Amino acid sequence: MNAQPTALAASKNQNRSQETQSQEIDLLALLGTLLDRKLFIVLVTTVFAIIGVAVAVLSTPIYKATALVQVEESSPSVPGLDDMAGMFESSSAAVTEIELLKSRSVIGEAVDTLKLDIIAEPKLFPVIGGKLYRSFAAESEGDIAEPLLGLSSYAWGGESINIFRFNVPKGFLGESFELVVGEGKTFELFNPDGESVLKGSVGKDESAGFYELTVRDLNARPGTVFTLAKKNRYRTIVELQQEISASEKGKDSGIIAMSYEHKSAAHAEKVLDKVSQIYVRRNVERNSAEAQKSLEFLEVQLPEVKKQLEYAEERFNDYQIKRQSINISLETQGVLEQVVELETKLQELELKRLELSRKFKESHPTYQGVLEQIEAVEKQKQKLVGEVGNLPETQQELLRLKRDVEVSNQIYTLLLGKTQELDIVRAGTVGNVRVVDAAAVDTTEPVKPKKAIIAVVATLLGGFLAVAIVLVQKAMHRGVEDPTEIESIGLPVYASVPYSDFQDKLTGFNRARKVKDKPKSILAVDNPADLSIEALRSLRTSLHFAMMEAKNNIIAISGPSPGVGKSFISVNLATVLAQSGKKVLIIDADMRKGYLQTQFGMKWDDGLSDLLSGRLNLEQVTKKSQVEGLDVITRGQIPPNPSELLMHSNFSKMVDEVSGKYDIIIVDTPPILAVTDPAIVSAHAGSTLLVTRFGQNHLREIELTRNRFEQNGIDVKGVVFNGVVRKASNAYGYYGYYNYEYKSDK
Repeated sequence: MNAQPTALAASKNQNRSQETQSQEIDLLALLGTLLDRKLFIVLVTTVFAIIGVAVAVLSTPIYKATALVQVEESSPSVPGLDDMAGMFESSSAAVTEIELLKSRSVIGEAVDTLKLDIIAEPKLFPVIGGKLYRSFAAESEGDIAEPLLGLSSYAWGGESINIFRFNVPKGFLGESFELVVGEGKTFELFNPDGESVLKGSVGKDESAGFYELTVRDLNARPGTVFTLAKKNRYRTIVELQQEISASEKGKDSGIIAMSYEHKSAAHAEKVLDKVSQIYVRRNVERNSAEAQKSLEFLEVQLPEVKKQLEYAEERFNDYQIKRQSINISLETQGVLEQVVELETKLQELELKRLELSRKFKESHPTYQGVLEQIEAVEKQKQKLVGEVGNLPETQQELLRLKRDVEVSNQIYTLLLGKTQELDIVRAGTVGNVRVVDAAAVDTTEPVKPKKAIIAVVATLLGGFLAVAIVLVQKAMHRGVEDPTEIESIGLPVYASVPYSDFQDKLTGFNRARKVKDKPKSILAVDNPADLSIEALRSLRTSLHFAMMEAKNNIIAISGPSPGVGKSFISVNLATVLAQSGKKVLIIDADMRKGYLQTQFGMKWDDGLSDLLSGRLNLEQVTKKSQVEGLDVITRGQIPPNPSELLMHSNFSKMVDEVSGKYDIIIVDTPPILAVTDPAIVSAHAGSTLLVTRFGQNHLREIELTRNRFEQNGIDVKGVVFNGVVRKASNAYGYYGYYNYEYKSDK
């Protein structure tokens, strides 16, 4: 009962084993394919490595400027003014400060100050010009390198230009202009179209229409070209914002690390230093802004209060003169002092209310508290005013006027003191940020390019690309290289014929140069121990048993396409058969392009076409070869109708006649996919063989060839796999044993 499950399990294990083995063979074949193309892979990898090294050496070095800024909590600037300075204290998170540092207002001021929207660079020779320009070391100020090969329009080292002003029409923003240096510190400006738009000299403000240019300094030989460009200001600011890096070092540390990369170390340091300076200055201005606004408010109020004081004093003096210097009684004096005190307090509270109204809404508790204080003082004042009503009229008027004078004087003195205090606070504000480390650049080691990394990456990229190309070519070119693929479609492979150096001469196919040669010898005669001939001897043995059931002793040999080696197989197989004592006839049935005559050193005339046309008989067209027992019928003259000649009864008569005279007749036919001649010949033959070439014929092409024969009622006996090349990719294949050599000792 358990026998069937056991058998099924064994079958499954066997299938798994076969699948695993198949996968292993595929991996080995893949590795072998790479080994076969190792020279190509090494060549491509080497080329990429050389390119990578060249790029690393010739690339423009990039330097990095770094700076450090500290953000700290605000503190009173002037001792003794804690209450006043406390009004304007604030603390800024580092994240907020980073955004302020990279704001358009800060970066924009740096762009305007350093004129970063103006690009002025010397024109360098392509590829190597930058390296030579940077390598030049001036021995004294103003030295310039000699031009290479007389190319004086390029800068070779030491050339420089300082542009103070450069304006162009809006349509040319971002476009490249060329400035050509002339004699005597003169220059000429050309627009992108090559038209001259402005001429001038160094140190002068030059203009022509919308073009404005001021060159402060110029150090170059006449004829040297500089490239100028006026960039869009907004775009320049945005680009600089992206290029400047700012980040907090550690969480809540308050330390901001800034960096900026540029090909010029001096430029990188100058830009980063300017940005940090502008940022610190603006931070001071921001922290003193509240004091400044309060100071401006008081400076507006002071003249008004002073006018009120002068007016009150004038009225008081006029009243005293009118009443002949009436003095205030002691009682009135006491009331006056209290009223003045309350009025002064009211004015202070009113100032505080005005100041709070600029910070808070009326519903804010602080604002409401001030209003309550004003209301309470107002009630006290009204109570005192009611007491004054009991005094004589003269004393009342005198008290009122004297009160106005005293109140105005107190308010003026208060405002004047506040103004001086705010001015001191504003002037003493230092901000809550400071530059810890000014911008600096390590000029000995640029941050880019990473030469070693570029060289390694380029080498790896070359290797990967070469491998990818090899694998893609392998995937796209699906020429059969394994005879088991042919056998999988039901065609037996009778022999796998290894490739031989002599084969180039005999088949007319040169593997290296892909051209046709003129063969003049037979491999089986010149080198009978060659591996190809040993494979054909194996084919001879196989044919001996295969032809036992054939209707006659005629073998038709064809192939899918030209260049597969049909003639080589036909000639050498016939030679091997003749050497074994057989009487053999080989017929060149390719009356269009047959060249069997070249194998035997014969002429093509008086051949098969002449026999079929009735011009000659069999004896006249049959020629003896240098191989004993081997006769040859060449193709003869090229007829206009080869297929019709083969379908003529003369061909049938010839087949019947030669079949009785020879042991084996081999007919070399043209490719079946090109013409129908092989099908006509094979209809008279007892056996039909196909010759396919290693790596050249696709499996689909071989299937189509077999179908073409089957459509004509012809059964293909098998396939001769020709031109097998020993590769690493097929060293583990099923036909590697054909590559063994077994020679006798000498």
